[in-house]
Amino acid sequence: MGRKRKGRMVISFLLPAVTMYAVFFVYPAIRALWVSLHDWSGFTRHMTFVGLENFKELFTTDVFWISLGNNAIILFGGGALIFFFAILFTAVLSNKSIRGRKFFRGLFFFPNLVPAVAIAVLWSFILNERFGLVNSLLRAVGLDSLTRTWLGTRPLAMGSIIVVMTWMYMGYYMVLLLSGVDKIPESFYDAARVEGATRTQMFFKITLPLIWDVLIIAVNLWVIGALKSFELIWAMTQGGPGNATQVISTYMYGMAFGERYAVFRMGYGTAIAVVLLFLVMVGSAVIRRLGLREAVEF
Repeated sequence: MGRKRKGRMVISFLLPAVTMYAVFFVYPAIRALWVSLHDWSGFTRHMTFVGLENFKELFTTDVFWISLGNNAIILFGGGALIFFFAILFTAVLSNKSIRGRKFFRGLFFFPNLVPAVAIAVLWSFILNERFGLVNSLLRAVGLDSLTRTWLGTRPLAMGSIIVVMTWMYMGYYMVLLLSGVDKIPESFYDAARVEGATRTQMFFKITLPLIWDVLIIAVNLWVIGALKSFELIWAMTQGGPGNATQVISTYMYGMAFGERYAVFRMGYGTAIAVVLLFLVMVGSAVIRRLGLREAVEF
């Protein structure tokens, strides 16, 4: 097959995907950037051009910086907990001598099969100040002094959200890592056993280095997911109390559509979306850059 014919074949296969990418991502992104430069309610054809005023207002608004800080708390605090437990249980469940490995995989992954809104409602009941399971258990064992309004202040509410996110997402990243472990040839471990290596040494010297690429993909997915967090937080707190648990996506939704009353500042909300897109792109690029290393083949 000639080079030109092969090139035309490659183009014919790529064209549908490139077209869809352009139509459903590139054009909306460019359109969003244009809308962000206008004052617009979203209900009229007329848009008033205001230049960078939406971005100027955004970067001088306290709620935006609170939202960005909460995203950072979720990204780093939640990410540290999620990947600590994901790597820990990957190390445990990669031991093929453990019975019921598939059962525990399914058990940890199960929260990902439940809609985030349903999980948020469940945990809202569990953390309820008056009749929630947490406070009820504390009262039952005589620890009334430890009962709290778990979603009532920023530190407690953000801590509660991170706990829920860890419970919900840890299994997903654990399964990703285990999929990489399953591809490692058993001969590597046999050779290590012959040399007298312990299971801990094998995990850190063989398993972890050989699933590095999978780990970077998982971290990249978490960065994107953490910056885009919306459903769980909106269903649990709607960014409250006050603006204590606002994240960028909930702030964007509130400005574009409103919470308890209509706002309909679509131009300003789109400016927030543009900033969010920029943060996601930068975060993803940084993780990919930090995760670069020589390819390992096995």
